[in-house]
Amino acid sequence: MKEIKIIKNRSDIGAGTRGSDMGVDAIEIAAINKKSNYFDSHDFEDVITENESIYNKVNNSFAKRIDSVFNQCKRLSNHVKVNLQEGKFPIVLSGDHSSALGTISGVKAAYPTQRVGVVWIDAHGDLHSPYTSPSGNIHGMPLSAAISDDNLDCQINDVDRETSELWERMKNIGTPGQKVLPEDIVFFGVRDTEEPEDKQMEKYGIKNYMVAEVRYRGLDVCVNEALDKLSNCDVIYVSFDVDSMDCDMISYGTGTPVPKGFDQYEIINIINGLLASKKVACVEFVEVNPLLDFKGNKMAETAFEVLEEVTKKVKTL
Repeated sequence: MKEIKIIKNRSDIGAGTRGSDMGVDAIEIAAINKKSNYFDSHDFEDVITENESIYNKVNNSFAKRIDSVFNQCKRLSNHVKVNLQEGKFPIVLSGDHSSALGTISGVKAAYPTQRVGVVWIDAHGDLHSPYTSPSGNIHGMPLSAAISDDNLDCQINDVDRETSELWERMKNIGTPGQKVLPEDIVFFGVRDTEEPEDKQMEKYGIKNYMVAEVRYRGLDVCVNEALDKLSNCDVIYVSFDVDSMDCDMISYGTGTPVPKGFDQYEIINIINGLLASKKVACVEFVEVNPLLDFKGNKMAETAFEVLEEVTKKVKTL
């Protein structure tokens, strides 16, 4: 049985809206209210944060707070790497999605000679770079850094030297260079992208299992097809952004909600279907924002429901 380590990364400095740094605590409160001893049952560690950087003047407008996001990803990468090297299964609970770069870098650092696949369960493609981002929020950029492609064909921003240098350092966290081949990424539920991201998806043939396709063709069919597509990968990292779920049905308690998403049972079945392959080395939960939740703590409660079921599956591996 795999020993699970919960890694709590309460950072939201890569997002445009504040509050996802409270997502981890909101999930814990959901567990307490459910009278669950989940968080007493697993070892955990906290990642040091620099959330105070939110007060700093933004110098790097095309990659906001990039110096602090870089530090955060570097720290998280190290936590993930060490736990994997110790034979543990890290479940990472993060604030905003920029953290995924740290987690992916940690997986690659733990398995430097192995091929890492990524399953990205999200409403967004997160394939921007500082050169293409319309917002400058780094939670829209982690995959671009992971595949080490700035998509300069779609450049709209004139990035200064300091930002450019920090971005290069971000691409080299954990191990130098590319962490993931673009063809080793599979999307589930992505439905809100900008043109530069669409170009990258087209250029690399990144498969996106949209909600309608999963429901029409069957969830198991799509999950097995995704695993087939990643058959050359030695390890897989699963990133679950709660905005992949339907905000009208579940909750608006996330920074960038998008309608017409999955329900929590579909998410559970997707992640558990991937875990059944025994290739998944790490799962991450991101973007629960209780400050935006007008249904009480509904998003965190739903995320906890997913977390419990996924953890049960990990324990059977």
